[in-house]
Amino acid sequence: MRYFVNYYNLIPLLLLYGTISWLLTNGVTKADRTPLEHTPAKFNLPYQKIEFLERGGPTKLQGWIIPSTSDRTIIFIHGLGGNRTSNDSLEIVSNLKDLGFNTLLFDLRGHGDSDIGRISGGYFEQNDVLGAYDHLQMLGFPREKIGLLGFSLGAATGIMAAASEEGIQAVVADSPYANITDLLVQEVSRTTPIPSWIIPIFIPGTKLAANLVYKIKISKLVPEDSVTVIDYPVFIIHGEDDSRIPVDHGLRVHNAASDSSEIWIVPDLEHNEAFQNYPDEYISRIAEYFMIRLGGE
Repeated sequence: MRYFVNYYNLIPLLLLYGTISWLLTNGVTKADRTPLEHTPAKFNLPYQKIEFLERGGPTKLQGWIIPSTSDRTIIFIHGLGGNRTSNDSLEIVSNLKDLGFNTLLFDLRGHGDSDIGRISGGYFEQNDVLGAYDHLQMLGFPREKIGLLGFSLGAATGIMAAASEEGIQAVVADSPYANITDLLVQEVSRTTPIPSWIIPIFIPGTKLAANLVYKIKISKLVPEDSVTVIDYPVFIIHGEDDSRIPVDHGLRVHNAASDSSEIWIVPDLEHNEAFQNYPDEYISRIAEYFMIRLGGE
């Protein structure tokens, strides 16, 4: 007996699968904008408003430069749904300024006051970071004295940006992911009403839709691979009890990184909580790393 497949009966199922995959992709590539909480003036910090373009594209990005007394400069990269005032950034900047570090804080695309743009897990956001790096050079900041400090999505983005720009000389990554595919089910569940148990079925379609519709290559979002290109030590920070990006992601990035790379696993803490709970140690650790990498007394 022969069995015949009626392919016409599969068309509605394929359309349904494609529609759901697109809806999931649409959900995970949008972020709610949150307004800036305050300005550097609240912390008695002098600052200059800046506007610059992503590297190689038209996206306009808004930020601040906060000057200090040396030529060492740190670019801050905030996390998903945040902005340049998130992640206790201005508190950290205030401490770093006293130690002689200039800082550049800016809003990634689709965040804060910057242009609209799809959230891409760092795929396009790398160009935002590189645009900040290019802008600093245009203003006369030495390229070999520029480092990155990123948080969560910003941590992963910083690693990938540094891997593509050899001029960047230092990376501190606070709570990075190692491979975004490992987090897709969690993120889709968080941003859509789809039950988590069925989401894995749609992951292949979501990846395909991300590429076809938004030109986002999810398979390229693997900081544990990108970090192998960076030929100097990086510094990883991760909360031991992080439920948003589990600590094994930070460990994987560290294990793949250059020899002498550091990792600080902070006991009993959730996502991006290290500075809040250990501010003095946090500043001491990152400042020591940046001074070694960027030069300093």
